[in-house]
Amino acid sequence: MSTGLKVAAFLFTLLLMGCTANPALPEATSTPEMDDGRITYEEMVVGYSQIGAESNWRTGNTASIKETAVDLGVELIFDDGQQRQENQIKAIRTFIAQQVDVIGVSPVVEDGWESVFQEAKDAGIPIILVDRRANVPEDLYATYLGSDFMEEGRNAARVMVDLLAGEGKIVELVGTVGSAPAIDRAAGFREIIQDYPDMHIIASASGDFTRAKGEEVMGDLLQLYGDEIDAVYAHNDDMAIGAIKAIEAYGLQPGQQIKIVSIDAIRDAFQAMIDGKLNATIECNPLLGPQFFDLALKVVNGEPVPKWIPSEEGIFFPEDAAEILPTRRY
Repeated sequence: MSTGLKVAAFLFTLLLMGCTANPALPEATSTPEMDDGRITYEEMVVGYSQIGAESNWRTGNTASIKETAVDLGVELIFDDGQQRQENQIKAIRTFIAQQVDVIGVSPVVEDGWESVFQEAKDAGIPIILVDRRANVPEDLYATYLGSDFMEEGRNAARVMVDLLAGEGKIVELVGTVGSAPAIDRAAGFREIIQDYPDMHIIASASGDFTRAKGEEVMGDLLQLYGDEIDAVYAHNDDMAIGAIKAIEAYGLQPGQQIKIVSIDAIRDAFQAMIDGKLNATIECNPLLGPQFFDLALKVVNGEPVPKWIPSEEGIFFPEDAAEILPTRRY
């Protein structure tokens, strides 16, 4: 091959590498060299108020936001609310004072946001809701990126109906009281099982989406109901994993004597299914960083976006867990 052909082949290889790198990242709609009046990723300043780090799901969600910001060159001002709404409200007001271009927030609960969201609107700073909704008028936020929590609850109930053959006593481990996923996952589950008169939720208690609280609450429920319990419906995998520990400590076999269905599809849930201790997990995708920053850039540049962008999610069972586990990123 001539020297000229070798150089051409080398340049073509580099071009192919550039086209295939970071396929999950959103494409920039303009570059710093394009002076068209649009803000680029490198020019954008984003304030992000995260709930905290209550679960492996949330840790994965935070990592996705931070890693994508670095990959895109976005200036990200990140705040951990530590499960307290007052901390998140304070962070949003700080973002407003810093005159960020856009604010992302995962509200710890649904109510109590209208005043601070109005302050952001008055300052001309759009808000994007991520993962959880806020109970505010639609004109106070640009868009909501997140799951269909009602459908997650329905899917969990459909699986439970099959596991129990339409008959059994269920205890429910509820997420953070007042949060969007806890409200909707409870409602969706009940919507389905109301058609099965021999299936009953005999008790509900909040485990606040954490393993430790899930274990504690399940221990209490076992003391109250013991062998009456046929199944556990947990609003997230972390609480389910806590419940598994409590069930084993009580002397029963999780996944066998007590069926368990939960939501999130974290890596530890797949391991629990492999171990025969969890019967199914309903996916709730936390890897929202690329979608969030793509939306943020569009919103800042005045492009229209849907009011709700749902995530694509699936349902996973023990028979597929061993094959799928190595592919899970959270």
